[in-house]
Amino acid sequence: MITTSAYLSADAIKLAVDKNIDLVFLNEFGEPYGRIWHSKLGSTVLIRRRQLEIANSEGGFNLAKGWVLTKFDNQIEFLDRLRRIRPEKEEEIIRHILMLKELRDKMDNLEGSLEERWDSIMGLEGAGGKICFDALNFIMPQRFKFEGRSRQPAKGEFNYMLNYGYGALYSLVEKACIIAGLDPYVGFIYSDNYNKKSLVFDLIEIFRILVDRTVVYLFSQRMVKKDYFDKVRGGLSLNKEGKAVLIEVLNKTFDKSVRYKGRNIKNKDIIQFECHRIANELIKD
Repeated sequence: MITTSAYLSADAIKLAVDKNIDLVFLNEFGEPYGRIWHSKLGSTVLIRRRQLEIANSEGGFNLAKGWVLTKFDNQIEFLDRLRRIRPEKEEEIIRHILMLKELRDKMDNLEGSLEERWDSIMGLEGAGGKICFDALNFIMPQRFKFEGRSRQPAKGEFNYMLNYGYGALYSLVEKACIIAGLDPYVGFIYSDNYNKKSLVFDLIEIFRILVDRTVVYLFSQRMVKKDYFDKVRGGLSLNKEGKAVLIEVLNKTFDKSVRYKGRNIKNKDIIQFECHRIANELIKD
């Protein structure tokens, strides 16, 4: 990974190519903007070919289904944690948890043609997201309550904090995909529109919970002020002071070590490990 201003000789690049070593160029924010790898059918090319082969197949469906089930599990676990520390709101939160569990069971037992099951994934995932955000809105302080998700522009302080956090997470997932040899543009759940990094949109679903927890924590600890937001046409934007508060806590979340497959691993490194695991799954045969 080349992360700073550097000079590379043609001989050094050729040596890397000969040894099947990818060169990944990152900007000052750690985001990938280019890559060099050899033209032979090595691991990177094979991974991408396998992505294309299974994208609309039963194998691709099973991968996508697993990612959405993980998202449901994360949402259920998060709401259950919130329930335990908010006994006065426990009954309503439990109601949302039960609805999420019902959707998860439907997801786990989908039937019908492959096309019908693909459509069901999208519908169930969307319904689960609405249930989860309804529950989060229920626990929000009265002055920060919101009506559903909104993006461009965000309507409400909670939505904007989420959108900004998801943007930071998006760059981490894209970087992890590229380093693992996955093609960010070849997705499974979301359609492969021109210049749309569909796989990044797919995989970010597994890790959205990192941002959700962080933003809820900020509001719960009364660390968010109305002064952090500026009004723009149709919604709000986060000003410099607000961004500093969010980024500081978000970085702590990404750098926090948790148990992962028997080891203590930072959250941001788990994203990389998962992308490598997916790449290995694609070519294990």
